[in-house]
Amino acid sequence: MAVRIRMKKTGRRHRPFYRICAADARRPRDGRVLEVLGTYDPMVPDTDARVVWNVERLQYWLSVGAQPTEKVKVLIKKYGPHGTHVEQQKEALERWAERRRRRPVEILSPSQTTASESSDSPEQTHE
Repeated sequence: MAVRIRMKKTGRRHRPFYRICAADARRPRDGRVLEVLGTYDPMVPDTDARVVWNVERLQYWLSVGAQPTEKVKVLIKKYGPHGTHVEQQKEALERWAERRRRRPVEILSPSQTTASESSDSPEQTHE
């Protein structure tokens, strides 16, 4: 059985997301896989934070002869176990995790602000 390490496309239209998988070469692109080895999200603004690997399993599949596709080969060369951008990737993933932990500031619509202002003002009683 010829095993390929390739990307399986998921996500929705105009919002792609890929799982990097070990799969039988005879299977369709989005078909059944042997194991998921990582993810690739091209929509992440920081280029170095786009790839997340399970390095141990990636090394295993490469050691038993799995052949990566051209795009995956480039990602392994840059962000793999002995990649050229590993340090930049660690820093970028930390920045990305910090950015995701922050909660967005709650923004009120104009109708909500006038309602809250009127409830804050002291009520006048008519005698």
